[in-house]
Amino acid sequence: VQLQAFGGGLVQAGGSLRLSCVLSGRTFSSYFIAWFRQAPGKDRAFVATIRWSAGPMYYADSAKGRFTVSRDDAKNTVALQMSDLKPDDTAVYYCAAGPASTITTRRGYSYWGQGTEVTVSS
Repeated sequence: VQLQAFGGGLVQAGGSLRLSCVLSGRTFSSYFIAWFRQAPGKDRAFVATIRWSAGPMYYADSAKGRFTVSRDDAKNTVALQMSDLKPDDTAVYYCAAGPASTITTRRGYSYWGQGTEVTVSS
């Protein structure tokens, strides 16, 4: 199983970025696909998740109204569209997949990508 995250970069506050996670190696129909992030010196934190077979989507409070998680079945990809970015959004963003008995915690996810770095300048 492989998850490959890409799309990070440097952006000014108020700007937008779109992260993508390409999934391969198994069927993910019953899984949730999530985005977590880890800022320097902090624990890895939940950002958003979507069930692969059909919605719903769930968001951390910090992401609501600014971030949108979506999936593209044809491309086996889950995207995180981020807008109105703030310096506090600076982190390494990871995608993860799993049965998600607990959808907002790391233990709900069995597979992890390598991370993509997002830096938001003020």
